[in-house]
Amino acid sequence: MGSVKHKYAALTQRLLDSVLGAPGDTSGEQRRAVLARAAGRSSPPGPLSLRERGNDLQSPLSGTERGSGGEDALGRYVDMVARHAYKLTDDDLAALQRAGSSEDAIFEITVSAALGAALGRLERGLAALRGEELD
Repeated sequence: MGSVKHKYAALTQRLLDSVLGAPGDTSGEQRRAVLARAAGRSSPPGPLSLRERGNDLQSPLSGTERGSGGEDALGRYVDMVARHAYKLTDDDLAALQRAGSSEDAIFEITVSAALGAALGRLERGLAALRGEELD
């Protein structure tokens, strides 16, 4: 049984390395922040500007796209992908494109959010089977 667990851990790590480490329109740091947010891990609320860990990298989104009120359009999009992907419409994607995001950037963020949501659910499910509670 241990070899099966090791096999899937290695495959999962390879997937993470591919999604987070490959060059793209978004930085690996931004994709990691998106993955963490979608997984429900302790990521700070608010815009995905990556300032949360002392990183000065900014979101590639314009000020209009980031919106106001402490929550940005990208953050809302990531949350929607993670929790209610079936509710996304072409209008949601068009709004991000109108605000300046490329199709490639939207794709990378979508994949990172979907992977984060899947891994978060897997982690919580396995913890429940072990009788543990996650924060």
